Amino acid sequence: MVAKKIPVKNIWMLSREYGRLAGAGGVKDVVYQLSKALARWSGRSVHVVLPLYGFMSAAASGFKVVEDPLLPGQTLQLDIDMHLPGEPVLESVSYYYACLERVHVYLVDSKRFADKKAVYTYTRADEVETSWQKASAGHYDYFAMNVLLQKSALELMLALNQRPDMIHCHDGHTALTPAFIREVPGYRAYFRGTGCLVTIHNAGHGYHQEIADIPYAHSLTGLSEATLASNQLEDKFDPLLVAGSFGLINTVSENYADELQKSQSDQMTGWLGHELAQRGIVLEGVTNGIEPGEFSAMADSLPADHRFNPGAAGDDLGGKRLCKQNFMEELAGQCSFADVEQYGYLSSSDDGPLYTFIGRLSGQKGLDLLLEVLPVFLVQHSDVKVVVLGSGEVELESGLMQLAREQRFSGRVCYLKGFNPQLAVKVYCAGDYFVIPSKFEPCGLTDFIAQLYGNIPIVHHVGGLVKVLDGVTGLTYKGDAQADLFDALIRSLELEEAPVRKREIQRQAVEKIAEKYTWSKVMYSYLDLYQRSRLRQVDSLH
Repeated sequence: MVAKKIPVKNIWMLSREYGRLAGAGGVKDVVYQLSKALARWSGRSVHVVLPLYGFMSAAASGFKVVEDPLLPGQTLQLDIDMHLPGEPVLESVSYYYACLERVHVYLVDSKRFADKKAVYTYTRADEVETSWQKASAGHYDYFAMNVLLQKSALELMLALNQRPDMIHCHDGHTALTPAFIREVPGYRAYFRGTGCLVTIHNAGHGYHQEIADIPYAHSLTGLSEATLASNQLEDKFDPLLVAGSFGLINTVSENYADELQKSQSDQMTGWLGHELAQRGIVLEGVTNGIEPGEFSAMADSLPADHRFNPGAAGDDLGGKRLCKQNFMEELAGQCSFADVEQYGYLSSSDDGPLYTFIGRLSGQKGLDLLLEVLPVFLVQHSDVKVVVLGSGEVELESGLMQLAREQRFSGRVCYLKGFNPQLAVKVYCAGDYFVIPSKFEPCGLTDFIAQLYGNIPIVHHVGGLVKVLDGVTGLTYKGDAQADLFDALIRSLELEEAPVRKREIQRQAVEKIAEKYTWSKVMYSYLDLYQRSRLRQVDSLH
C-alpha cells in the first residue's frame, strides 16, 4: 500500500520572469516571493531557472558561470534539440548560477535569449534597428524561446544529477514540461518520481502560448502526434491544455478557477476552463500572497516624518498626509522620473480625495470604462483629483492625455505615461483610493500593495479581487456598467465624511493580509499541491 505522505524537498521553478532580474508583470513577484518563502520558512531546496535576456547582466547581479561537473574548470555547455521539420537543429546553451536569498537561481545563456531586449515583446530600440520588429509586438520566436527554456532546464538537471521531487511551471511559457518528462524518452525514466504543477497566472487570450503550425510544434517539441492532436483549442496546439493532461494545474485564486470552469467568463480564454472540466480535470485555486515587508510605508527610503503604518490603530497617518502633500507639489510642476512622461498636473492644495491607478492600460484592466466615468465624476465633484501611472494600448493612452489636457480639469488630472518603481511608491503612498475596474482579474496584486500603503482599493468584484471585502477592507462593485463603477466612486466620497470608518477600513485591510495572505502562510497551499502531484505520479508507477 502506497504511503499517503511522500517527501517533497527538492523543488525547481521554471519561469520567464523572476523578481528584479527580469519582469513584465505580476509573475515576477509571485515566483520570487514564493521561492523565497519556501526556501526560508519550509527549509526546502528551491531552484529557479529563467533566461538570460539581452537586457540583463549576469556578472552585475552576482552570477558565475556554471562549470561542467565532468570537466572541472570548463564551462558547462549543452546542445539542445530544436529540430525543424525535416532539418535537425541544435542550439548551444550555457548557464550562470547564484544563490540569492537562499534560492538557487540559474540563468540560461543562449543567442536566442541574448537577442531580446524585453521579456515578451520587441522594444522601440528593436523597431529602430529592424523595422518589422514592431514595439510592443510579441517576439516572433516565442514558441521556440519557451521550448528552449524548458529543455535547457531539464538538461541542466540531468547534467547536475539533480532529481527534483517537484517541478513548478509558471504560465503557458513553461507548461509543456509535464509532457516532456512523461513522453520524451531521454527524460521519462530520469524524472519518473518527479511531480509537476503548472500555475496559470492569466488564462486570457494571448497568454496560452499556443501555436497553429502543428508540424513545427511536433518537430520542435518531440512530443507525440497523438499529444499534439488531442490538445488543441481553437485549432491551435495549446500548452495549457497539455498541462492538465500530464500534471496538476492551478490558477492564482479560488474564485478565478471557479469562473473559468463554471461561468461564461471563460469565453475570454477560448473556453479553456470548460474544456478542462469536460476532461474531468479540476482547476485548483490558490490566491497569491504578498510579502508585506517589501511594501512598507515605514521603510527607510521615506523621510522619518513621512513614515506611517496603516495597520497600527494608534497611527493617525500624518505621515501619509505629508506624502500626499509633497507628491501633489511635485506634480504641480514636471516630474523628473526616468521612463515617465507627464501630461497634466495637480494643484498643490490638499482639499479633496486623490484617486489613483497603476498598471497596464488595456481593455482587460477596465481603463476604457474608467475613461468613460471619470469626466462625469470630475464635473460633479470639484474637489476630486486623479493620477494614473502606466502605459499600454495607444487609444487608452491618448484618452488619458486628452483628459489631462482638458482646461476644465486643469490641476486635477495627471497622467504619468510609463512606469518607474520609485514613482509608483509615491503614488501608492499619496493616494486615498486605488481604482481597479478590471473586467477579469486572475488574482490581483495591486490591491494588496495599495492596502499596505493605506490606499483603499475600489475594485470590480471579479476573479481574485473578491478577496477585497466590501466596507471591511475596501469598496467593491459587481456590475459591468458605467453606473456600477460610478456608484462605487460615490460611496468612497461618503467615507470622506466618515474619517473614523475610513481609518478602520485601512487598518482592517492590513490586518487581513497579515492573517491570511502572507507568503509564509500561502506557501502551505502550494506544498499541499506539490505533495498531491508527486504522490499521484509515484502511485502511477505501480
